Amino acid sequence: MARDYYEVLGVSRGASQDEIQQAFRTRARRHHPDVNKDPNAEERFKELNDAYSVLSDPKTRARYDRFGEDFRKIPEDWEERVGAGAGGVGGGVGGGVGGGGGFRGWTTSGDGDRVRFVRGFGEDAGGGGVDFEDLFGAFFGGGGAGPGGAGGGRVDIPGADQEAELPLTVEDAYRGGRRGVTLAGASGQQRTFEVNVPAGVVDGQRIRLAGQGGRGTGDAPAGDLYLRVRIQPHPRFRLDGRNVHVHLPVAPWEAALGATVPVPTPGGTAKVTVPPGSSSGRRLRLRGEGMPNPRGPNGDFYAEIRVMVPPEPTDRERELFEELGRSSSFDPRRER
Repeated sequence: MARDYYEVLGVSRGASQDEIQQAFRTRARRHHPDVNKDPNAEERFKELNDAYSVLSDPKTRARYDRFGEDFRKIPEDWEERVGAGAGGVGGGVGGGVGGGGGFRGWTTSGDGDRVRFVRGFGEDAGGGGVDFEDLFGAFFGGGGAGPGGAGGGRVDIPGADQEAELPLTVEDAYRGGRRGVTLAGASGQQRTFEVNVPAGVVDGQRIRLAGQGGRGTGDAPAGDLYLRVRIQPHPRFRLDGRNVHVHLPVAPWEAALGATVPVPTPGGTAKVTVPPGSSSGRRLRLRGEGMPNPRGPNGDFYAEIRVMVPPEPTDRERELFEELGRSSSFDPRRER
């Protein structure tokens, strides 16, 4: 049983979008693998991303509120589909079947192609489920939904939209390009797709593959497949939206005297200038060198200086540091 997304973010079901966003930012900072060294931090961070990607989208949140953990099996336009296919049957189903309890949820059958109502309608419907084709066949004057049913009624139900995760490294998200993706279907068979990943995709962004979702019944079209991007934690880079952050180790003399040093970026190695007198924590900004943005300005790249000392200084290095200590009047603990 999946954890409740509201519980994951620590908000109530009536929380506003601003409250959800603030809760995510607070917890994401706390559990980011670059900050939190707990072995479970990466899994916790992924869980937070999952919860936020659902609850930050009002339409997806509405489906989640109504259908719970089965919401991904529900097409975004399910109300329109049911209403259009049944001629307004959606409003009368709750009162006409099982005594007025209303719709309870749905799932896919074993072959992954036909959508079934689960727990039926009303409190007396039992747990066996009602097949879409049988249900709509009854409403349209037949014993079945196919063309051979009594009365000749048939309802062609469009296939359900489906969703799967697309894991990407920071570098893959930065570059984009063609990518092969293999997914396991409900029947255990694998399907392989060629996906065009746009350069600069961000975590939670969806890529649509038209007609690659669940098959429709009769002559109805298949649904769409949505690949939700999941950018994997990186040992060096940290993403904040489209901004990229990295730690930049520098030697004491580079920090004191200034230097031009190499720094890794998702697009390759760049050069940054360390100003003289830099201390740990100082951030150097490369404007527009973060994640690409096809619809606006690129993100920025930030290199945070970390002054590093030799872990095992040589005899000569020790002499030089001792000489510096004797001749320098600098006191790093004096307030400035």
